[in-house]
Amino acid sequence: MIRTASLILMLLMSAQVHAASSQWQESEGGSVRLVTVGLPDDDGRLRGALEIDLKPGWKTYWRNPGSAGIPPQIDISRSAHISAAELQYPAPERIHDGETQWAGYTQSVALPVTFTLDQANAVTLIDVDVFLGICETICIPFQASFTFDPAADADNVSDALTVRRAFASLPSPAAAAFGIVSAESTDGAILLRGHVPASMRDPTLFLDHERAHLLGTPRLENREGDTASFIVEIMNGDIEKLQSTPLIYTLTAGGEAVSGGIQIP
Repeated sequence: MIRTASLILMLLMSAQVHAASSQWQESEGGSVRLVTVGLPDDDGRLRGALEIDLKPGWKTYWRNPGSAGIPPQIDISRSAHISAAELQYPAPERIHDGETQWAGYTQSVALPVTFTLDQANAVTLIDVDVFLGICETICIPFQASFTFDPAADADNVSDALTVRRAFASLPSPAAAAFGIVSAESTDGAILLRGHVPASMRDPTLFLDHERAHLLGTPRLENREGDTASFIVEIMNGDIEKLQSTPLIYTLTAGGEAVSGGIQIP
């Protein structure tokens, strides 16, 4: 009986290591897995998606979750030949949780991820740790380890479609007609002005920065025609630490979303 159980365990471990995408890892509020397209491109970039399957009523965080949240993270330190893993994010929503509000997702979401190999033709396992927060009334840190061979099932149509849909869900690049066009420091805050087509309702701005803890939640200050202004409080009036640094933003309105960057003056 012991030998049989050991054999089953070895087979399960082998199945996980030699699958093109990882097995699901479960938590109280949902399940998480990594999916890839199987093979890198000629520049050594391997596209994938971090799938977060949330149970009803549970939520997870955007890239800048606010003062007390846990942004999704991928640790690639054990993965030979993988030099970087870049997560990207679909447009979030503003979540009001009692007295706090933060940016995140109330439905299951797939976050695009691009793994960069140090050699385009390198043979490697993906061996990573994923860390994120999954929340109901309180937020529970969730950590999972994934080990698999992305090339083992490189022709898997379902996995490729999952990754393609994840990248298709990303906001469009900001443009002159829809995006933030100026930033101005004023009275312990940053005033951001943008263009939003007049037909698009409920403009909402989400911000990320290397010192995101110094930024309050953007608030719509004025909307007139195809222009919108947002005010962002600077915590403790610490404008010196933000001057001449880039802001990353996602701007949503009328069910559409764009992302871009702008310099803080």
